[in-house]
Amino acid sequence: MADREAAKYLGGLARRARLWIGLAVGAGFASGLLLLAQAGLIAYVLHASIVDGVSRSDLMPALWTLLAVYAARGLCAWGAELAGFTAAASVRAVLRRELYGHIARLGPAYAGSRHSGDLATVLIEQVDALDGYFARFLPQMALSVLVPLTLLAAIFPVNWVVGGMLLLAAPFVPLFMSLIGMGAAAASKRQFEALARMGGYFLDRLQGLTTLKLFGQARRELDLIGKVSDEYRQRTMGVLRIAFLSSAVLELFSAMAVAVVAVYVGFSLLGYVHFGPSGGVTLATGLFVLMLAPEFFLPLRQLAAHYHDRAAAVAAAGQIMAVLDTPAAPRGGIRPPADAGPMALDMTGVSFAHGSGEGARPVLQDVTLSVAAGERVALVGPSGAGKSTIIGLFLGFIRPAAGTVTIGGLEVGRIDPATVTAWVGQNPHLFHGTIWENIRLARPDATDVQVDEAADAAHVSDFADRLPNGLETPIGQRGHGISGGEARRVALARAYLKDAPVLLLDEPTAGLDPENERLVLSALDRLARGRTVLIATHSASGIGWAERRIEVGGGRLEVVDA
Repeated sequence: MADREAAKYLGGLARRARLWIGLAVGAGFASGLLLLAQAGLIAYVLHASIVDGVSRSDLMPALWTLLAVYAARGLCAWGAELAGFTAAASVRAVLRRELYGHIARLGPAYAGSRHSGDLATVLIEQVDALDGYFARFLPQMALSVLVPLTLLAAIFPVNWVVGGMLLLAAPFVPLFMSLIGMGAAAASKRQFEALARMGGYFLDRLQGLTTLKLFGQARRELDLIGKVSDEYRQRTMGVLRIAFLSSAVLELFSAMAVAVVAVYVGFSLLGYVHFGPSGGVTLATGLFVLMLAPEFFLPLRQLAAHYHDRAAAVAAAGQIMAVLDTPAAPRGGIRPPADAGPMALDMTGVSFAHGSGEGARPVLQDVTLSVAAGERVALVGPSGAGKSTIIGLFLGFIRPAAGTVTIGGLEVGRIDPATVTAWVGQNPHLFHGTIWENIRLARPDATDVQVDEAADAAHVSDFADRLPNGLETPIGQRGHGISGGEARRVALARAYLKDAPVLLLDEPTAGLDPENERLVLSALDRLARGRTVLIATHSASGIGWAERRIEVGGGRLEVVDA
């Protein structure tokens, strides 16, 4: 059932590239028609020169025509390959956009629940695994029907016995192909699962390399990576074994069928066979059908050679569908006006639990919360009490099991929270690029003056001015090259530049030294003006900065005046 659904999904993707796939089939079919002309010309030239004694000069027009046919077939082969790979490239590009967009809609909660290496494998390797299916298998599947039928239509009027032999042999090719290919999809699925495990395991160890070195476990983990890699090697060899077995069996079968045709034609020319049109077999007709016999099986053999592309695509499609079928939180089309000002935050009867079923861990139970427009409220409580969960609910990253969450009186599901909220977390993600580019990420259409103003407001300029290139100084992934406190200030500058009416803060001062904490709170003072602020914090300074405090614990909230 899963393979059938995956095949149906691949069929839907194929419709998006049907023009290029059609061009690939058309070019391949044109090459098949030219093959008839090629075989006919070769048979004519040899018969005329050997049997009829026609001079070379009289054969030159036929030879030049034959040369033109060869050139035309080469162009058709090039066009078919180009169209096939263009079809595959267009499908991959569209599919990657869909995957990126859907993962973005699912939000960080989903990305955090799956290994980043696993998702990277889906986005890269498993999308690339569809290449052979659209570039080679689908066009070849059509050609494996069209070309043999066309060749049979040309062979039967010349020699119906040879045509009958080929017609009887043809069904055995897809039969063997289906029997051998039954295990190909399962083997490909196991291969992709091993690839996902290897990618996730390697990325996890690479990110934790410092910890492994400090605890002296680098060599042990290196050996484990070798074992995981060897598992992937074994799975890959299993897939290749099936592919090579399929090709070998079909090559043997087609060679035997061609040999039978060759024996019949040869014995007919020698006068040893008196069945069917054997008496009328000439060198020209014998060569014609003999040259077409292997070409009759060639499209079928090529289809068998590409059958593992289908198996790989079906296995990859199952993994891709698992991501795309994950329901995302609804995003409404309502966009509050740009000058709406600060907006109220409300929760009514909200419950939420991590996990599901017997293993579910309740975090919030029938919680009601109200933050007035323009108010600063601090959420305090022990780790795991649900502070970050409340922030995530307002951001729309997660959905409540019960109750409603509203921003400005509108349910989060009816608006896109990203349009009205700015968020700063404990570990803000900075991308590889310059400081200026990381700030401008919040509003790509912002002017240089606006970016500089945001950098000044968040005290980014204080440390950037000491760097060789100021805001144009490049930094590494995750803020490599600047301190944690400086990275927080870059994140605050992004929030300032976004200029959203609601500001959500998740431990923005955690782990900072007193000086960096002072600078972050100073930046928050400027950023919070005219905005609604909800801050989750353990810091006494952060609690004192808020106007009201709410204790979170045991799935409940308790309001405490600041």
